[in-house]
Amino acid sequence: MTAWLIRLFVKDADQVKDPAVRRRYGILGGAVGIACNLLLFLMKFFTGMITGSVAISADAFNNLSDAGSSVVTVAGFQLSGKKPDKKHPFGYGRIEYVAGLCISMVIVLVGFEFLRTSIDKVAHPETAAFSWVSVLVLGASILVKLWMGLFNGKIGKAIGSATVGAAAMDSLSDVAATSVVLVSVFLSQITDFPVDGVAGIVVALFILWAGITTARDTLSPLLGQPPDPKLVKDIEESLLSYEGIGGVHDLIVHSYGPGRIIASVHAEVPADANILKMHETIDLAEKEISAKLGIMLIVHFDPILTDDARVNHLHQTALDIVHQIDPALSLHDFRVVDGENRINLIFDVVVPYDYPVSDEKLEERMDAALKAVDPRFFAVVSFDRSFLGE
Repeated sequence: MTAWLIRLFVKDADQVKDPAVRRRYGILGGAVGIACNLLLFLMKFFTGMITGSVAISADAFNNLSDAGSSVVTVAGFQLSGKKPDKKHPFGYGRIEYVAGLCISMVIVLVGFEFLRTSIDKVAHPETAAFSWVSVLVLGASILVKLWMGLFNGKIGKAIGSATVGAAAMDSLSDVAATSVVLVSVFLSQITDFPVDGVAGIVVALFILWAGITTARDTLSPLLGQPPDPKLVKDIEESLLSYEGIGGVHDLIVHSYGPGRIIASVHAEVPADANILKMHETIDLAEKEISAKLGIMLIVHFDPILTDDARVNHLHQTALDIVHQIDPALSLHDFRVVDGENRINLIFDVVVPYDYPVSDEKLEERMDAALKAVDPRFFAVVSFDRSFLGE
């Protein structure tokens, strides 16, 4: 079934790096989610109304919230292909997150309403009417959700999409929720314990958790979050593969939604290199890496002295001191400004975001260590936060 749907709706399915193909995969996953979840909602909603089961009704609206999430998925992949314009020069990709946040609020409200209803059902129990139709509907729902989990898992892995991967995990969690409801249908016929109300509470908690996690997952990229470590590694390794580039630092990654990533980075090149040749190399690197990784990459090149023995020695001295303080630290953009009684060693130090020591304390320790080597040394340090090398 999965392979047949991919062949039918995804042209050039093997070209998963192509943004257009990736978009078609994502839209297919979302469309299947909409169709399946709406069907399950209608089946469970009418079954819940007929049997009077609050647990089945809650599970129905759980499927409806999943259909809403699938709508967001389709919209996100569709909008990722919309070109930037004068009003939105970085595109419309973040609309996916805004819509997801709105849907998460609706999901939370639905969860609270069913939690209230289920608690009332526990306090004032009523025996839900047993029906083999409800058993059939719930059993079919479990099978459909199992297939959806496998389907979305395959698509998410193929295109490297966290959004589709999350849909796969959500489908598998729904299997657990619906299984609880199915068990409650049988138990409610053999005990006076308010099984239906308790099962409704369990499903309501599933709905609330889905709403909270959806809100968290949409707020995080809106506020700004760390880039994908694999993307960081790919940018670094790709740049270092070009002749003349000896190091990279100061990587900044901005995400404006799926398919809208802008990155800037500094590339270290020999100070005595031919400027025109290096500019040509940098231009080529920007174009090739941008096309390969599906991002917009801007590269600034920093000239580094590589044939001055004294500067190289002082650079190594400063690096050794930095590593003695903490091997997790690194430095770049090292320069020396000589004076008669003062020698400024100017460099940038990269520290982790959650580093426990303040920048001021670190600079004091570095300055003291350098003065121990030569009293004329003064550390002039700038501190960076970077994802490279993490």
